[in-house]
Amino acid sequence: MNKMATEPMTGAETADAPKVKRRRGLPKGMSATRAILMLIVPALLIVGGAYYWMTSGGSVSTDDAQVKLDIVSVSPQVAGPVSQVFVKNGAKVTRGQILFRIDPAPFQVALENAEAQLAAARLQTTQLQTQAAGTGADITGAQANLKIKQNALARQSALLKEGFTTRADYEDALNEVRTAETDLADARARAANAHAALAPGGNQPQIAQAQAAVDKAKLDLERTTIRAPMDGMVENADNLQIGQMAVTGVGMLSIVHSQTAWVEANFKEKDVGKMVPGQRARIEVDAYPGQEFEAHVQSVGAGTGSEFSLLPAQNANGNWVKVTQRVPVRIAFDGMPAKPMIAGLSVDATVYFDKPSK
Repeated sequence: MNKMATEPMTGAETADAPKVKRRRGLPKGMSATRAILMLIVPALLIVGGAYYWMTSGGSVSTDDAQVKLDIVSVSPQVAGPVSQVFVKNGAKVTRGQILFRIDPAPFQVALENAEAQLAAARLQTTQLQTQAAGTGADITGAQANLKIKQNALARQSALLKEGFTTRADYEDALNEVRTAETDLADARARAANAHAALAPGGNQPQIAQAQAAVDKAKLDLERTTIRAPMDGMVENADNLQIGQMAVTGVGMLSIVHSQTAWVEANFKEKDVGKMVPGQRARIEVDAYPGQEFEAHVQSVGAGTGSEFSLLPAQNANGNWVKVTQRVPVRIAFDGMPAKPMIAGLSVDATVYFDKPSK
């Protein structure tokens, strides 16, 4: 056995041995880089948390937002088969441009019939006017006849007093006067009826009614030509085909006004307390990653989304569970967006409370 390994060193040997300097080092297996990272990462987390805490109250964001555009559903105001189509999906149109036509033949016939009714009403009015004018002559003749009969009665009365006529002749003259008075009364009654059939100022109800029918028939005929109500792009026109039956009030196509894009952002109710129109906003559209659009708050909704839903919540009935409500906020772009906006695109909207829009 090795003696040196078993025997202890003497004092002299201990003094002659090299001295080993003791120092406190890193734990076994840990490098200096790792130690630095262990110190830096917590520091960054602390700094980042402090920054977030200090700045988180200056803005609010939501991804419950979409691009909106003015969309008009074009529906006919008269019913009938489509006879002509002038547009298709994707076509750009201007206000007043013809989109399609409905067969005008039935409406042309209706107009001609209404015009015939108007002519008949005017003829009837002319007849009434002529009749009323004729009753004046009847009255004049009846008055003249009555005057003659009265004179004859006066003569018979004088002759009867002198004894130159009979009582029968006197009574015949008296009856003729009464008949003449009745004829005059009848003439005056006919005149009154004839004038009553004529409206004051010549505004005959029959003519006005017939004229209204003509105006309506003209309007219906004009409405067989459907025109664009505004500038925009035609969409949803797949069912617009020749021969398709157009029904009053049923949309045949849609026009999207691409120049009036805005964003409808649905913020949580706790986020709109400090939101007012005019505050600056930032819009990020999913279709254009990495690009931001400057905007501003245009208006804050007067009611939550649930209030305008088809079946509003009835919290007074049954068990009530509190649900965070969403308030629609309209955000307008500052100027014309650099990229085309399509209705329904998903958006991330951020509103800055302390930075009003310029």
